[in-house]
Amino acid sequence: MPDMPTSPSLHVPVLFDEVLHGLAPAPGQVLVDGTLGGGGHARALAQRVGPDGCVIALDRDPAAIAAAETRLAGLNIRLVQANFRDLPEVLTALDLPAVDGVLLDLGLSSDQLADAQRGFSFSADGPLDLRFDPTEGEPTWRLVDRLSPENLADLIYAYGEERHSRRIARAIVERRRSGPIRTAGELAEIIRRSVPRGPGRPRIDPATRTFQALRIASNQELKSLDIALRRLPECLRPGGKLAIISFHSLEDRPVKEAFRDDPRLEALTRKPIRPSPEEVDRNPRSRSARLRLAARRTE
Repeated sequence: MPDMPTSPSLHVPVLFDEVLHGLAPAPGQVLVDGTLGGGGHARALAQRVGPDGCVIALDRDPAAIAAAETRLAGLNIRLVQANFRDLPEVLTALDLPAVDGVLLDLGLSSDQLADAQRGFSFSADGPLDLRFDPTEGEPTWRLVDRLSPENLADLIYAYGEERHSRRIARAIVERRRSGPIRTAGELAEIIRRSVPRGPGRPRIDPATRTFQALRIASNQELKSLDIALRRLPECLRPGGKLAIISFHSLEDRPVKEAFRDDPRLEALTRKPIRPSPEEVDRNPRSRSARLRLAARRTE
């Protein structure tokens, strides 16, 4: 069994063994980690391709790139601040026609959750930003402030699959009449107060789905995934593998359909690979992770 990474990052890479088994990195290969995060997957891949191989590691978050410069020093990893949907342009700039494998881990990094100034964690009262790249797009507080009640409710329902979306949107609009909602903690409390409490303790915080929806919207995550699924197969050599870890059906569904329907790809997983009970015990955030694998056809 592969050794778990010893990186000081707070983030624990999910489905670690399963990713390595599926991609089967070999000495001399060129691989891409399109969602660097804390660097756990990238480290393991770089160790296995060795000094004659290389890992191209992308992340939209400049903080992740900066931290990786220290964490991954000494490994043959090229760090690039970029959206994974722009991988063809990244490879062109590096004079690489194609690679042997690509990994996308679509989950939120624990390092991002731990940074109170980003707003990803609604247990902390940080600014309501939620952008992976704070120089790109608009902060979430501005999105929340400008959307109509109808559009806000539709967004929360579509991207968060939140059945109380209209009730939550009405509460947000009522509160913002007295001024913008600027912090994650304040928005979380508004949501919690507006959602009816059922019997027993809720499995997840009532604010979870709304924050997911707003984060997806602020970062255009599903649009990036859709573009990537169309473009990434062309980045693979024949036989090269594409591994994608998703965390909810909005991500998993288009991955499943692309792997099934794209004539350039052969699906290697009929059903998604899920974390073992032991992994969920060690890392509860892995609970909803789903890994799918496909290979570039050789004919």
